[in-house]
Amino acid sequence: MPTERSGAGDPARTLELLWRDPADQPRHGPRQGLTVDAVVDAAIRIADADGLETVTMRRVAQELGVAPMTLYTYVPGKAELLDLMLDTVYRRMPRTDTTGRPWRERLETVAEENRTLFEAHPWAAAISTGRPPLGPGAIAKYEHELSALDGLGLDDVEMDAALTHLLTFVQSCARAAAEAASARQDSAMTDEQWWVANAPVLARVLDGTRYPLASRVGSAAGGTHGGAQSASHMYRFGLPLVLDGLAALIESRQL
Repeated sequence: MPTERSGAGDPARTLELLWRDPADQPRHGPRQGLTVDAVVDAAIRIADADGLETVTMRRVAQELGVAPMTLYTYVPGKAELLDLMLDTVYRRMPRTDTTGRPWRERLETVAEENRTLFEAHPWAAAISTGRPPLGPGAIAKYEHELSALDGLGLDDVEMDAALTHLLTFVQSCARAAAEAASARQDSAMTDEQWWVANAPVLARVLDGTRYPLASRVGSAAGGTHGGAQSASHMYRFGLPLVLDGLAALIESRQL
């Protein structure tokens, strides 16, 4: 699945749209009642159903039953639309109040909230957010997630880095899950079926005496996961390790 990035549109126009007053939305156009929110919701529906690569201004216009040029009254282009989509799903994320709970439990909750987001909207995991959409959804999400690290003795830069480390891990697992789902769809086979179909060729070319570790470990992992990897196992195995690493940092600051 291709990777797109946020923040690729006109910054001023994007920020105006992200922080818009609903009362300021365009009221003219051939379809009475069309709004920026309606355009964004249509784009999200398309991305959820068919992937981010299918989201075009023409496809969104078809979804809404209007001419493509009509959309440009509301959104300048796909780059700005992408930021609006991402900020919208951020804004709608459930946020669990973990006040008073142990820090590890708080961070596990943050991880699960993001995993749930990516399961509902797999396309969101494919977006590079080095220049994040600084809209109300993103800011509220950031504030909520930082609260899980507040009061642990970390300085502000460390808090940001710790959160980024955790979320990058969750996003990588979500990308792996989305890529696996795409491969299953494209090949019309599960991972296990694919490996079974290719097993005779692999048996002929893979020399177990020359690559003993690769043969032994790969066979054990493949037999367990039914494929080369399992995104769900990656998450279950990796999250405690990520939290253990953060524990070492937090404990060093509390000495």
